[in-house]
Amino acid sequence: MADCWTVSLELVLRKFISSTKPRNQTAVSEFLLLELTEDPAVQLLLFSLFLSILFLSMYLVTILGNLLIILAISFDSHLHTPMYFFLSNLSLNDICLSTSIIPKMLVNILRQNQTITYTGCLTQTGFVLVFVYMENFLLAVMAYDRYVAICHPLMYTIIMKPSLCFCLVLVSQLISTADTLLHTLMLLRLSFCTDLQIPHFFCELAQVIKLACSDALTDDIVILVAACLFAGASISGIIFSYVHIVSSVLRMPSSEGKHKAFSTCGSHLSVVSLFYGTSFGVYISSAVTDSPRKTAVASVMYSVVPQMLNPFIYSLRNRDMKKALRKFIGKTVSLL
Repeated sequence: MADCWTVSLELVLRKFISSTKPRNQTAVSEFLLLELTEDPAVQLLLFSLFLSILFLSMYLVTILGNLLIILAISFDSHLHTPMYFFLSNLSLNDICLSTSIIPKMLVNILRQNQTITYTGCLTQTGFVLVFVYMENFLLAVMAYDRYVAICHPLMYTIIMKPSLCFCLVLVSQLISTADTLLHTLMLLRLSFCTDLQIPHFFCELAQVIKLACSDALTDDIVILVAACLFAGASISGIIFSYVHIVSSVLRMPSSEGKHKAFSTCGSHLSVVSLFYGTSFGVYISSAVTDSPRKTAVASVMYSVVPQMLNPFIYSLRNRDMKKALRKFIGKTVSLL
């Protein structure tokens, strides 16, 4: 499905580029991603073998882990609840985000060629933005689900109807897509000079804008406003939900009830901390350090590592999830 979206978006971009005909399009046909090392001999030996195996392993673990989560939830009727509906969407989003980054990285490493076409770079930028924004919204929606479940348990089934859950995911997807389309179209109006090296392993929006020769102040303002508006709203919603959750749990008379309530939120809090912690760490490191390679390595932490660890966090800390996974794996093995 991601491939179909990629082809469609590339066709739209080509049509838009050919119609606008900016003055620099004849000169800008491709970008150069971060060179993995400055020593060709070391690059051939170390990065073609070690890094390709490392990233391939991370990608396979991400795909397999999140796919198992989706299948286990789909086949176990006991998990057909709003909480696991959002979790399955988060797992699907993690698969798509990893797929938009790692395969191209692997191809570049194996081919010893760090170039990416202009259209391909904008396409990758768009997909990364869509799935990062979607992850941001899904984490906020999952926090709201936990808030309703703990603070208003008697109203949970009435409030969290399937139609509302579907609408929350749909609206999140529409907002993510609309915002990404805005950023991508604004990128198309920029002109680029001769220095086209992106200090990342993939095309990241802010890094692409830094290469523009034309005035990119409007793009920077839009990025800042969008980040404050959408990321700020999601983080505020998560904080609001957990402030009320903690307040409600502390008023519970039994310690067993408190432990059960906190255990249902533990996995989500871990994923939230991992995603936002690594994201903020990337931008803090990029502001502190002048090394593009250190910044690029840090960017992998928020774009690859959380998506790989999320299935383990939810499966290891959730009794129902572990039970569903054992049941699904057992059925699969018996059929084989």
